[in-house]
Amino acid sequence: MASKELSWKFVEEATVEPDEIAAARAHSLEQGVEPVSAATGAHLAVATAAVDAQAIIEIGTGLGVSGLWMLRGAPNAHLTTIDLEAEHQQNARRFFTEAGHVTAKVRMITGAAVEVLPRMNESSYDVVLVDADVTGLLEYLEHALRLVRVGGIVLMPHALWRDTVADPAKREASTREFRSVISELAGSSAVHVALSSVGDGLLQIVKRAA
Repeated sequence: MASKELSWKFVEEATVEPDEIAAARAHSLEQGVEPVSAATGAHLAVATAAVDAQAIIEIGTGLGVSGLWMLRGAPNAHLTTIDLEAEHQQNARRFFTEAGHVTAKVRMITGAAVEVLPRMNESSYDVVLVDADVTGLLEYLEHALRLVRVGGIVLMPHALWRDTVADPAKREASTREFRSVISELAGSSAVHVALSSVGDGLLQIVKRAA
């Protein structure tokens, strides 16, 4: 195993995941829903803590793994989370409740993000997480940058998309979507951008200007 792979493996295994998040992860995997890795989750918690997040919006609830990690970093935040699958959200609600997050602070919206996001208030969120269907990723990013406040952060896990983004021979639509997002942001003076190789990749975008 190459030294880089050993380092990545070490990072993942060194992350201690709280029991309530581990339970959500196990159920997510049973349901065939791929959650962020534990090390990626730890990065999400650091990000929400760093900006002292009070309002978070998440595109893609899954079974709650990402949301639980973000609330671990910002336990007093209000989380709005959007997903098409009502059953997934019902399961996620249970895990949020078991982790001590009251219903009033976790708002779940069942529906298509492309229909829900235009109704959300501009510059109203400290953190926006984008973990939805890859199709239309650029559109989700545009919404995310509209919704996040100046100084707030947009988080996009799976940014290296199963190690295909770095491979020029890979030309699948999902891979091209992530490449387009990374390329689009690279030359922008309106944001600070960092791409991490943690987990399946994590793109972190801080909004500099409205």
